[in-house]
Amino acid sequence: FIVALDTKTGAEVWRQTRDERSSWSTPLIVEVNGRWQAVVAATKRTRSYDVATGEVVWEAGGLTPNVIPTPVTGHGLVYVMSGFQGNSIQAIKLTSRGDITDTDNIVWSARKSAPYVPSPVLSGDRLYASKSRDAFLSCMNALTGEVHYQDQALGGLGGLYASPVAANGYLYVAGRDGTVLVLKDQTTYEVVATNKLSDRIDASPVMVDRELFLRGHQFLYCIAEG
Repeated sequence: FIVALDTKTGAEVWRQTRDERSSWSTPLIVEVNGRWQAVVAATKRTRSYDVATGEVVWEAGGLTPNVIPTPVTGHGLVYVMSGFQGNSIQAIKLTSRGDITDTDNIVWSARKSAPYVPSPVLSGDRLYASKSRDAFLSCMNALTGEVHYQDQALGGLGGLYASPVAANGYLYVAGRDGTVLVLKDQTTYEVVATNKLSDRIDASPVMVDRELFLRGHQFLYCIAEG
């Protein structure tokens, strides 16, 4: 099920049953034409719920089992994807209504190079996605699905759980072995720096002001200038 709670009291506002065996993906809350929606990607259906009432605004099939990546949004679209027992990426119009499976409300889709655990990154019109849990990265045009580069090996990284993060013209990718790659945020693949911590990293990097926080298995790290 999915439930909405009053943040001040904890009281249940609404509840909807869900025909899903599991739920890993974090709901994405987004405003569409003055109406707030909660987009939840899952195995059988991606569903968008009216935040106020719990009503299903739109739904679409087409992802693979065990969906983990959190949707991202931009350009009037929401991007959902999954990379377990197959690959699926969909760019869906946020203004959709009803069952939009196999309709042109899904602006573009792809059946390869989708992440299993990490979430994608949208930076301008560039959509970045890793491949399964492996150290490969793809960059696509977010508006058309055109591939800029695909399954580029992230040299030195031992697999991925953490989601990449884009900031200030760069893309930060943390590997499970503690290696962090800094890439240029652009349509061609270019490594700016490679750094290694003596720790394992599964949590996504977090940016606060001019500081980068990395949570390892043993320690919390703050990387700052000066």
